[in-house]
Amino acid sequence: MEAGECLLVIGPSGCGKSTLALALAGLVPRELPGEWRGQLLVDGLDPTTTAGSEIAARVGLVFQDPGSQLVMERVEDDVAFGLESRAWSRESMLARVPESLDEVGLAGLERRRTSRLSGGQQQRLALAGALAPRPGILVLDEPTANLDPPAARAFAARMTALRAARAVTMVLVEHRVDIAWPLADRVLALGPDGRPIDFGAPAAVLARSRDRLLAAGAWLPDEPAGLSRRRAAPPPGTPDGAAGPGPIVVAARAVRYAYDGPDVIQGVDLAVAAGERTVIVGTNGSGKSTLGRLLVGLLRPSRGQVRLDGHDPSRLSPPALAQHAAYLFQDPEQQFVTLRVADEVTLGLDQTARRNAEALMDRIDLPLALFGDRSPYTLSGGEQRRLSLATALVRHPRLLVLDEPTFGQDRRGHEALLQILAERVDDGAAVLAATHDERFIDAFATRILRVEEGRIVAVGGGLTA
Repeated sequence: MEAGECLLVIGPSGCGKSTLALALAGLVPRELPGEWRGQLLVDGLDPTTTAGSEIAARVGLVFQDPGSQLVMERVEDDVAFGLESRAWSRESMLARVPESLDEVGLAGLERRRTSRLSGGQQQRLALAGALAPRPGILVLDEPTANLDPPAARAFAARMTALRAARAVTMVLVEHRVDIAWPLADRVLALGPDGRPIDFGAPAAVLARSRDRLLAAGAWLPDEPAGLSRRRAAPPPGTPDGAAGPGPIVVAARAVRYAYDGPDVIQGVDLAVAAGERTVIVGTNGSGKSTLGRLLVGLLRPSRGQVRLDGHDPSRLSPPALAQHAAYLFQDPEQQFVTLRVADEVTLGLDQTARRNAEALMDRIDLPLALFGDRSPYTLSGGEQRRLSLATALVRHPRLLVLDEPTFGQDRRGHEALLQILAERVDDGAAVLAATHDERFIDAFATRILRVEEGRIVAVGGGLTA
């Protein structure tokens, strides 16, 4: 590809998109060894033989898991770290760090601890760190996956400006193709086996290979995820957090929570009933993940109370809690506890439940015959998300609290997840999902709660309401 162009890489989950991104940044095969064939040139250099510092000086990389590349305790220090490593002067860093944070919408959070950022804020910080040194090549792996819609639009506008100025050569791995497609000068479409299906101008790739791409499970522009569910407006006077008509599974009353400063959850009243499909939306850092953790007892309220099937979930033993609720972390690796996929999904199950787990793994395209002996940490991001979901589903809890459940999913994985969750709700489970995924919301939700600054501020509205 030519300097200043944008290459969009698409394809199903697990097809090698992230591996390609890591190779362009010189991390494969040097840091992640494996069998290497063929030749790759990055800015005229062979990354397999060129010093890593030489490649790093030319290539900025944002990992699929942004938290894995944050290295400093404070936000501004994390951006400065990359500049200092490139021998920028102190004066230059003092000017560039706040500028980079402002570009990604993190102005005002310079002294915030990186460990206290939401997943979307961590993704913005990783972007700021990659953009700060103004690299000639920018490699972005799912850069909008955890961004709220305004932040995703701001990201697209920033990339559009860079592309128009031909200021940087971009390689963009992205499932949100409605955002990414207009940025692309060329599209590389990979099949499930990692081999190219097509390569060329975006319109030409669609014209030649649409059917093959759909068969492979790749997302294409303007493609719906499934049938939308009609969401009735709540009756006049209905409290913001009021549940539907089924028996209450979990309820929060006047709940407040603070980490090490002001309350991040501020007086939330919420009830979720059996058979409900509830989605929580809101900007990055609004408190969605914290609220979810409070509902399943991973955090204990500073004030107020949570009741899960009549119990205080924060005081239940882990085995007892697992019978009532399951929580899906935004970062799948946070909940893995074994080194084999088969062990992860069958941990603590009896023989009948193990057979059910095997069937579930077949449905989510992670059959144990192929994936059982692999480490969860070597799976692609989308595969890790499906495995983490399976570990939450196998015990049939009454409450499923899911944080960005569709992260990294291709079209087939997305559809399988929707179907499985719909079945669980029909069986009487309650699902509460925090997400920015418009496709998921349109296809699944019957109730939408908007959270801003730790409060439920609206019911039934869309993402941009």
